[in-house]
Amino acid sequence: MVPQTVNIIRDLRDRLGVKLVTALAEDTVVSLDGRLQPYTYQRHELIEPDWRRFPGWREVTTAEWESAQWQRAHCVKNVRQLRTLMGDLLSDEFYADLERDQRERATMSMLLPPQMLNTMNVDSTEAFYADPVRRYMLPVFSDRRTDWPSHPFASRDSLHEAEMWAVEGLTHRYPTKVLAELLPTCPQYCGHCTRMDLVGNSTPQIDKHKFALKQPDRLDEMLAYLSRTPQVRDVVVSGGDVANMPWARLETFVDRLLDIDNIRDIRLATKALMGVPQHWLQDDVRAGVERLATKARRRGAQLAIHTHVNAAQSMTPLVAKAAQAMLEAGVRDVRNQGVLLRGVNTSVEQLLDLCFALQDNGVLPYYFYLCDMIPFSEHWRLSLAEAQRLQHGIMGYLPGFATPRIVCDVPYVGKRWVHQVADYDIERGISYWTKNYRTALEADDPEALERRYEYYDPIHTLPESGRSWWEDHAREAQGRDTDLAAASRAASEAIRDAAE
Repeated sequence: MVPQTVNIIRDLRDRLGVKLVTALAEDTVVSLDGRLQPYTYQRHELIEPDWRRFPGWREVTTAEWESAQWQRAHCVKNVRQLRTLMGDLLSDEFYADLERDQRERATMSMLLPPQMLNTMNVDSTEAFYADPVRRYMLPVFSDRRTDWPSHPFASRDSLHEAEMWAVEGLTHRYPTKVLAELLPTCPQYCGHCTRMDLVGNSTPQIDKHKFALKQPDRLDEMLAYLSRTPQVRDVVVSGGDVANMPWARLETFVDRLLDIDNIRDIRLATKALMGVPQHWLQDDVRAGVERLATKARRRGAQLAIHTHVNAAQSMTPLVAKAAQAMLEAGVRDVRNQGVLLRGVNTSVEQLLDLCFALQDNGVLPYYFYLCDMIPFSEHWRLSLAEAQRLQHGIMGYLPGFATPRIVCDVPYVGKRWVHQVADYDIERGISYWTKNYRTALEADDPEALERRYEYYDPIHTLPESGRSWWEDHAREAQGRDTDLAAASRAASEAIRDAAE
């Protein structure tokens, strides 16, 4: 860029009092036909950070790092292990902050694979606090809101998935699609997990729900239900994370799914493609995926992988290699379903940096969800209006097929693009949504398609009048979380008993 243009840009920035958003340094080209763009694309070479900068991993070899077994065996599960790994990189104040969160706020137990920790900035305690991946994978007490740590209408099973179980673990919410929760564990636990009611170990705040049936029996019931329900064509195979299921058992289940004639789309849900890419690079896993993809093609079905990347820095050469390995094995797509999380990916620049990092390395940007209304999540959540502005801000930069939809997963409704809202009380942060199909719960409800369903913005994002209104009405929600969780379990059991 010529010096005169640089000076014009700097002068414009200074006079406007704003920072021009760009993915490049200010001395590079940020104009098209002489006009400034809010964002400028540049392809970045992926880098695998040097894990030897961590005192606890100074002797770890490349062969060990690239071993799935080593990665799983060296996950950080508690504060003591984190201290041993970090040495003197972090202050004692950080550990006290973390310990308090574990006691008083955390809905998920700590489980961090080395691969994920290695993408975090540990140059200083301050840098670690500010790191986007740390902010959602290793939350501390000072991250959380103190005024409204939870929304008054937050709920453990915030999407009421268990209430719509056709059989235990099989959520039939949409007319043609189901969610099969095969297992309640993951190789890594995200602080914002929407299935925190079921997934992972119990914490001081949350006594986790447990499946009543043994896994083989649950899986058999799922397959039997799908065989007798021809309107279902699409199965999301999830959990938990399918990477935690022994491969032979997972392959057998998916192979049996492919024997059901009405099943035409199968999606394997795994954050571990990013969290432990070493798992998906194992010879037996790659060969098994190829067998399943080949069978799917032969019978006119499609097999895809859905992963969960929230920050551009998580895309490393190993993650890209794992995505490419799955594509070479024959899966239809590797798609990303992220979650909008404040301090992680809630600027246009952050979102576009992430989307281009994905798209340039074989992963299709697909969805970004508003963070669900689980307990202690208010510091992460965005308002609907903020999400709408982000959707507007990212339009036009990516190819249309790779421009992610930002969606609100509305309880009892399902995924809705953020601009599909029927009505929106911005003052009180209450949005109203409609639906165009019935779940099994509403089979005999003539008003299901006319009813309006509510979703709620974080209270701290509202104007003063809206915050005051909630202070007066919050008591109406007391006990609602426990009551809804109990009702959800009872409803799912009633549906199962009726089916039997």
